[in-house]
Amino acid sequence: MKKLFTLVAIFAAASASSLAALDTAKIDEITGLKGKLNEREGVYKVTLPRDDVKVVVDGWTMPPFMGLGTWAAFTESKVGAMVMGDTVLFEDEVNPVMSVALDNGLSVTALHNHFFFDHPKVFFMHIEGEGSVDKLASAVRKMYDKIKEIRAANPQPNDSFGAKALPEKSTISAEPLNAIFGMSGEVSNGMVKFTIGRPAKMHGVNIDKDMGVNTWAAFAGSDDNAVVDGDFAITEDELQPALKALRVAKISIVAIHSHMTHENPRILFFHYWGRGTAKELAQAVKGALLVTGLSGVTTPAGN
Repeated sequence: MKKLFTLVAIFAAASASSLAALDTAKIDEITGLKGKLNEREGVYKVTLPRDDVKVVVDGWTMPPFMGLGTWAAFTESKVGAMVMGDTVLFEDEVNPVMSVALDNGLSVTALHNHFFFDHPKVFFMHIEGEGSVDKLASAVRKMYDKIKEIRAANPQPNDSFGAKALPEKSTISAEPLNAIFGMSGEVSNGMVKFTIGRPAKMHGVNIDKDMGVNTWAAFAGSDDNAVVDGDFAITEDELQPALKALRVAKISIVAIHSHMTHENPRILFFHYWGRGTAKELAQAVKGALLVTGLSGVTTPAGN
């Protein structure tokens, strides 16, 4: 029994030391929120209910308590602190807030929905980061401030990107895009699509492009008024550089998730959408291919 009390005392002291290193008062001050302490886990968590916009799911007005709470949790790490969080966002908030996160040293690790038949549509963006408490709390605050800025300008979420209407018939010129990507795209009814596979294994079986492990970009519209949409198949280390490259080029990220289990190497997928001239969009996608090495895939499949 004495040994048990000793272990409990040691654990409590370690937790207290960890929380002292976190400087929870500074987290409150910088984020502008009052956090809650989990002494057992050594975690300090701030929350922000999204009660500023009415959300209806399948005809029912959803209270924030039922899953519309933005949060960021802080714990001690070898480099100072670690933050992990989930941010509740509406469609017109996702990419501006993602850019703020990336520009301030946070990693964006997932973007997805939690509901069906929700109005307006709600997305959840997961973030993580390591560094000083000041740096992490400031990054979180800037994200939350960006949300407030967007909603102050327009209390109700936008239901479109607001771009110029696309022509009904597509007339994309393939050759300029072929030159940019260094490969010949697939052409169909005035649209052009490029697909790049990458080798991997799942359950010991070789998988590649036609089994779904591929990065692709499809172009429609006209040369001067085009849309690109597509999917990147990337490793964990490639995710942040690719997101940053596309966001700098004003390409919208619309989902980040996995498609498989037990694959080797682990492959993540993110989907994107962009508007502009066909050449500008192709250059933006090519830039993300270059920073990730996907323009000439060299990552070998694991065993």
